[in-house]
Amino acid sequence: MDKVKIEPFRVIGISVRTTNENGQAAKEISDLWGTFMNKKVLDAIPNKTDNTVYSIYTDYESDHTKPYTAILGCKVENLNDIPNGMIGKSFDGGNYVKLSAKGDLMKGLIVNKWTEIWEMDLDRAFTTDFEVFGVKAQNPADAEIDFLIAIK
Repeated sequence: MDKVKIEPFRVIGISVRTTNENGQAAKEISDLWGTFMNKKVLDAIPNKTDNTVYSIYTDYESDHTKPYTAILGCKVENLNDIPNGMIGKSFDGGNYVKLSAKGDLMKGLIVNKWTEIWEMDLDRAFTTDFEVFGVKAQNPADAEIDFLIAIK
């Protein structure tokens, strides 16, 4: 577990308001990924800094047990051109803990890691948390994903 400082950044992508109650987020975020892939959202995002995909969790009502917004998108240079059906958002950055998970994305890699994170004794800020799907995440059967958790 590494402590890192994240600089402010901007993202354009698609989003859903969800909650972890009754497995709702697992289904809705999976559906969001389906839309992201099927509608080729990655190709439609303007001003991308690169093709790394960010799965962002923000606008927490309280903590991970209450509603929050999930966004799938890419870092962009600016928010001047936000396509219809997408959202653009700026994030402040701040102090984070960086964790990683390696394995098969189709076998609960993400959900299992979040279950671990929820049980950790982290002084979470519940501002903006995110996963990074970069070059090491290209092979879904053997992906490496970074998780960045905002801390106080």
